[in-house]
Amino acid sequence: MLNDVIAIIVSYLLGSISFSIVIAKWVKGIDIRQHGSGNAGATNTLRVLGKGPGILVFLLDIAKGVGAVWIGHGLGGNEWIPVLCGVAAIAGHNWPVWFRFKGGKGIATTVGVIATLAFVPALIAGVVAIAVIAVTRYVSLGSLLFAALTPVFISIFYYSLPLLCVSLLICVFAFVRHRTNIVKLLQGTENKLGAKKGT
Repeated sequence: MLNDVIAIIVSYLLGSISFSIVIAKWVKGIDIRQHGSGNAGATNTLRVLGKGPGILVFLLDIAKGVGAVWIGHGLGGNEWIPVLCGVAAIAGHNWPVWFRFKGGKGIATTVGVIATLAFVPALIAGVVAIAVIAVTRYVSLGSLLFAALTPVFISIFYYSLPLLCVSLLICVFAFVRHRTNIVKLLQGTENKLGAKKGT
């Protein structure tokens, strides 16, 4: 039981390492949250700092999700712990203790978590999301579709009660964090990939 608690706490602390904030500080000496969309994530890093830093942040944020799940496998005593560790990492990304609880929207970390727990559902949802982003250039729309489709594909291809419950919770996280983007999408004012300001 103590190992389970430690695993979840460590996963949250890992998730709280906001690579977009750290890299923006190193590269340009700025707080990424005060530029572009104000979001501490890969998309805003891409728009503010360029492709190299944006891709690096995306990969590192995915790695946080992967690492958290493996921490859960290593220390956890039952099948709930890896998925709870994944949620903890996403929560850490969204509300990082190291950065006054103002973080990103958690999609890249979610990709890492879901891909590690259930690769096929994550792959299918990811392909759909990437296709939508490629066609519409709305990163937020693709992100929301990934979050919404993941529980559906988990139910179909990889049913597990802990994983399904957590994927639904992650979906709620994503929609809550993207609520302003949803309003902009409905109003037709959401910024597209390539714009100076974005999701």
